[in-house]
Amino acid sequence: MAKTPEAPKMKRRQQFAETFKMARRSDPRLVWWLLGAFVLGGVVGFGLFLLLPGSGTLHLVAAIIGGVMLGLLATLIIFSRRAQAAAYAQIEGRPGAAASALTTLRRGWKSDPAIALNKQQDIVHRVVGPPGIILVGEGNPNRLKPLLASERRRHERVASDTPVHEVIVGDGEGQVPLQKLTKHVQKMGRQVKPAEMTDILNRLKAIDAARPVAPMPKGPVPTSMKGLRGQMRGR
Repeated sequence: MAKTPEAPKMKRRQQFAETFKMARRSDPRLVWWLLGAFVLGGVVGFGLFLLLPGSGTLHLVAAIIGGVMLGLLATLIIFSRRAQAAAYAQIEGRPGAAASALTTLRRGWKSDPAIALNKQQDIVHRVVGPPGIILVGEGNPNRLKPLLASERRRHERVASDTPVHEVIVGDGEGQVPLQKLTKHVQKMGRQVKPAEMTDILNRLKAIDAARPVAPMPKGPVPTSMKGLRGQMRGR
């Protein structure tokens, strides 16, 4: 029983190791980036603490500790950004990539992957959050437009008072790149109060119960990025 509290720590260390391995496969220069961040952050931190009033051995030790702490902070920031970029690079272009990216949304958001899918494997995902209902499409834009329009009508029938937004993932004009998808969704603004979320989700259950189960896209589907977000936040 005494060893039980150690289990989450072991899990976090394992997540960190797996994230590092994944990032290094896509980014061979990752180690050099991290070393550079640690050295640069350490030098800046040491200099800043050294400029503080004081003298003697204790002041020098405090400057060294401050430099190490700032170096570690800079390393973690760079590691987070490079690891996230590597994760997006691995899933981009694969069916279900947008759904995987949406798992990084924080609390207060509810995402449902592949609520609609056509034979060409164009997919529509759904997110419910402060902006209302967001339909996220990935695939061919021309084929997605009627698919998104159909889903919009379906959702407006049961949640007429809730704003319904459409987003197409891609690099074309009017589209949102995969790497910016979650930030784009979070910046849409608050149009729904937290107390209204439960009612909206209950209304959407009627849609989900009536629709046939969408088949999973063919080929490897990207795994969730939620673990990466938790690792980066120290969970």
